[in-house]
Amino acid sequence: MEWVANRWTGVAAGIWIQWSCGASYTFSIYSAVLKSSQGYDQSTLDTISVFKDIGANFGILSGLLYSAVTPYNHRDAVPGSPSKSKWTSLGGPWVVVAAGAIQSFVGFIFIWAAVVGLISQPPVPVMCFFAWLAANGQTFLNTTNVVTGLRNFPQYSGTIIGIMKGFIGLSGAILVQLYHTFCDGDPTTYILMLACLPAFICLLFMFLLRIYEVNGGDYKKHLDDFSVVTVVIVVYLMFIIILQNFVSLPYWAHMLIFVILMVLLTSPFGIATKAYWEESREFAQSNTIERAPSASKGTSSNYSPSGDEVEYQELPSEEGQVHVSSDDLLPHEEEKNLLQAMCTVEFWMLFVTMISGLGSGLATINNMSQIGQSLGYSTIEINNMVSLWSMWNFLGRFGGGHVSDYIMHRRGWPRPLLMIATLGTTILGHLIIASGFPGNLYLGPVLVGICYGAHWSLMPTITSEIFGVKHMGTIFNTIAAASPLGSYILSVGVVGYIYDKQAAAEDNSCFGLHCFMLSFFILAGVSFLTFLVGVALYFRTRRFYKQVVLRRLKHNAR
Repeated sequence: MEWVANRWTGVAAGIWIQWSCGASYTFSIYSAVLKSSQGYDQSTLDTISVFKDIGANFGILSGLLYSAVTPYNHRDAVPGSPSKSKWTSLGGPWVVVAAGAIQSFVGFIFIWAAVVGLISQPPVPVMCFFAWLAANGQTFLNTTNVVTGLRNFPQYSGTIIGIMKGFIGLSGAILVQLYHTFCDGDPTTYILMLACLPAFICLLFMFLLRIYEVNGGDYKKHLDDFSVVTVVIVVYLMFIIILQNFVSLPYWAHMLIFVILMVLLTSPFGIATKAYWEESREFAQSNTIERAPSASKGTSSNYSPSGDEVEYQELPSEEGQVHVSSDDLLPHEEEKNLLQAMCTVEFWMLFVTMISGLGSGLATINNMSQIGQSLGYSTIEINNMVSLWSMWNFLGRFGGGHVSDYIMHRRGWPRPLLMIATLGTTILGHLIIASGFPGNLYLGPVLVGICYGAHWSLMPTITSEIFGVKHMGTIFNTIAAASPLGSYILSVGVVGYIYDKQAAAEDNSCFGLHCFMLSFFILAGVSFLTFLVGVALYFRTRRFYKQVVLRRLKHNAR
């Protein structure tokens, strides 16, 4: 059954799980019915939303579980086949997916039961727990797909992480299309769908997510095929979102949109099948040549996708020749656990960068409607910009992974250099929003959104390279906890506070350039300080990344 369960079908399965688990990005669809059914005021609803955001970004538990059920031991793996070590039968990535699916289902099913009156109205702290539980399940699924993809495709970690992070960024737009098609404008039904759909998809595909320790092979071209499909999907969704903001579509049109979308989302399985058979054929041909008598005097390690026969032969030892072993592929001597990572300066540099890079992005999108209203933009214009934010978010996540791989493999530049560039662009985006010139919201939020998404691809990749992949899920999710912290400080403590002061004398509403100018100048200043932290991180890791690049160049030369 290798043609069913392999690292390529694992990518396709991960894509489906990713697009189904981004319910936290669609809170606005069911927030009104939640508020009315439970009799909440706006501050209470905002409190529940905060717990939802905390749950969606608090992934430490998922990282710890992943490390526990999928221990990292490079020497236990059989190249090209699922790991045969004893723990595989007892655990694996599917355990983390199952835990996340159950958690998400329980959280949303209780929210749905409270909204429709199946259970008595829960106290606000209990409802906050339900919201946290539902959103926190997303971190288990996201951690599994990102870390498993990184282990299966170590040489192009930026690309695979960009694909996975890109689809969770797109999930909000995809789920909204399902809402229009099947929920008939009923947010209560939508809550029930959020409980059942991700759980069903996880149950269907979770056993395809396994660790395949593969040494060698040129798989970039196959990853690029997944990337092409991803771009096609985002262009299609962008067209549909713009169309729906201007035209009221009949039901048959929504069904047609859904069918086309499902065809596009199914295409990764076709790509996975093609990639597997092409890779199997290429390695079979390579092994045939290497086993020929003319090649018997020393060949490189052989790779068998079936895992039935695997030969290991060393490279000839000659004076001046660099011997590259499998242990040279990644800097295993740098593997650190969470406590060891937290004792390093690099950990806290990344933490501070997440506070600003992600916190300022969330502050922008959380206040997009109010910014547009204060500057005189129409409702349609604001809705278009808010809807398209997911597209810019995707572009940053997807493009950040690809560009970081390009500068590493083609230019030999360290990834923190791209992080510096995104922080610098974020400063420019905040300054454009603060300026208030005509059309500023068509440019400023685009720059901030792209950079916000890029951080979600860069941070896990840089984390895995600096601290190793063994405890990467736990370490990165701890760093990612800076996102809700940054959102609270910058969105509530800066933007919201200044807006309320300006609006106090104007019936809680503010109109004009002064409403947000100071706030976004402050955000630009915070981003500049973080830019300096990024520069310091670059110089601290420059020598380390030089070693990483040299190792990968040696590997590519094999």
